Amino acid sequence: MKIIAINKSASFEYFIQEKYEAGIVLEGSEVKSLRGGKASLSESFCEIRGGEIFLKNMHIAIYDKSGAFSTRDSRRDRKLLLHKDEIAKIVGRVNEKGFTLVPLKIYFKDALIKAEIALCKGKHTYDKKRALAERDVKRATDREIKDIFR
Repeated sequence: MKIIAINKSASFEYFIQEKYEAGIVLEGSEVKSLRGGKASLSESFCEIRGGEIFLKNMHIAIYDKSGAFSTRDSRRDRKLLLHKDEIAKIVGRVNEKGFTLVPLKIYFKDALIKAEIALCKGKHTYDKKRALAERDVKRATDREIKDIFR
């Protein structure tokens, strides 16, 4: 499994409840660009429209050798492929207060390109501050342990 892009801010901004693996509807030039690792998930999000899930605002760089066959829209909406029962479960949870659907990463699984999306609940500022403090304490203890065993 080769990871193409990761949404680093998702784990900081949200409590991740459930993860799902979804396929993505792409054009040929987008696949070529993804093989080169030219994608970004920052500021991307998922939207539910008409019983389907779309990945919005994901940037895939325009493949320079595609010529006239390229759409020239690097941030277009991309449809995610999930089973109907998974979509129904996700829709039910998103309609609950506080839940949202966030893309976590894009990766290759064999020859296919998959997206990992997650049902998340937003963190408050005090949760974020606690996470930062815990990370700093862990970093300091790791540094101390490393100095002891030198």
